[in-house]
Amino acid sequence: MLLEDQIEIYRRQIATDSYPMSIGELSNLYRDGEIDIHPEFQRIFRWRDEQKSRLIESVLLGIPLPSIFVAQNDKGIWDVVDGVQRLSTIFQFMGILRDEEAALYDPLICVDAPFLTHLDGCSYEMIEGAEKSLTPTQRLDFKRARVDMKIIKRESDNRAKYDLFQRLNSFGSVATEQELRNCLLVSMSKPHFEWLTEVSNDRNFLTVLDMPQRLIDERYHMELALRFTFLHSIPEPRLSSIRNIGDFLTEQLVDFADLSPRKLEKEMSVFSRTFEIISQSGGADLLRRWNYAKSRPEGYFSLTAFEALALGIAYNLPARRSSFGDIGGKQRKLWSDPQFSAGHATGVRSDQRMKRTIPFGRQLFSE
Repeated sequence: MLLEDQIEIYRRQIATDSYPMSIGELSNLYRDGEIDIHPEFQRIFRWRDEQKSRLIESVLLGIPLPSIFVAQNDKGIWDVVDGVQRLSTIFQFMGILRDEEAALYDPLICVDAPFLTHLDGCSYEMIEGAEKSLTPTQRLDFKRARVDMKIIKRESDNRAKYDLFQRLNSFGSVATEQELRNCLLVSMSKPHFEWLTEVSNDRNFLTVLDMPQRLIDERYHMELALRFTFLHSIPEPRLSSIRNIGDFLTEQLVDFADLSPRKLEKEMSVFSRTFEIISQSGGADLLRRWNYAKSRPEGYFSLTAFEALALGIAYNLPARRSSFGDIGGKQRKLWSDPQFSAGHATGVRSDQRMKRTIPFGRQLFSE
C-alpha cells in the first residue's frame, strides 16, 4: 500500500468540521449542557492561579488561543477532547463553572500577569474577595473574543477518536499516565470510568495496598485496578506479547469501554472477592516482600507479590471449591524461589517480570 492510499484511508476515518465561536456562545452551550468539559477532569488537570491569569490576560489582549477539540457524541453533545483546562478557566472566571455535584466553583480572582499587572485582584464581576472587576465594556470584549473550534463528528471511527485524544493530550498538563487514561476512559464511556473509580476505592483493596496518599492522589491505585482487570485472566501467549505495560493498559481501554454491564458485574465480583480474601488472610503484609532472615514481611507494596498472589488467586477463583489455605505460606514460597530472590527485579522491565510472576502465581494457587 502506498503512502497516498494510507492517507486517504485514515482521513476518511475522522470526519471533522472547524469554525470560530465566541466565548459568549461557548458559555451559553455550557449553561445549556450542550458541551461537556467533564468536571471529573478538574481533579486531574492542575493549573495554578498564575497559569489561569495568563490565559485570561491572553483573551483580554486578543492573543489567539490554541484550538479547542471536541468530539460529538451520539446525543449531539460536544465532549471536550483537548482544551478542558482552558475552557474551565474561562468558565470559572465568568462564575459559571460547576463541579461533579453541579455546585458552582468559587469564581476566579486573577493574580498579576506578565503584561496586565493590574489584573491582580480582578474578577469578572465584582464579588467578595476581589479588589476590582472588569468594566461592562471589558466584559463584552471578553465574551466576544473568539476561539477556534475543531469538531470531530459522531460518524468518526471510535478508535480514531481515541488515538486523536491520546495524541493531543500526551503533551499536556496531565501529571501521570493513569490520569491520562482516566481522561481517555471518561471520553469513551463515563459508566466504565465510574466502574473503575468504584472498584479502585474498594475498602479491602485500599487496605491491602496500604499506599501513601501521594500515590492515591496520582491515581496509582486506579492503574493497579486496571492491571488486575486486564491481566488476571489473560492467556499466557498474549501475556508474552506485551512489550510495554503502560502502552498495553492504554490500548486495552478501547476494548474495556465496550464491556457489557453483565461483564463488568462479573469483573467486579472477581475483584472484590480477591481482595476480601487477601485482606482476611494477612492484609497488606501479604503484598510485601518476605524477609527470611527476620521471619517477617518488610518494605512497601510489591508489584511482584501483587502479580503473583493477587492475580494468582483471581485466576483460580472460578475453579476453586474450597479456601486457598495458607496464603502466608504461599507468600513465603514465592520469595523462597530463586527467580524472585532479593534484587531479582533490578533493571527488569515490568513486562519482562510479569512473564514470570503471573504464571508462577497461577500455578501456586492451583495446587
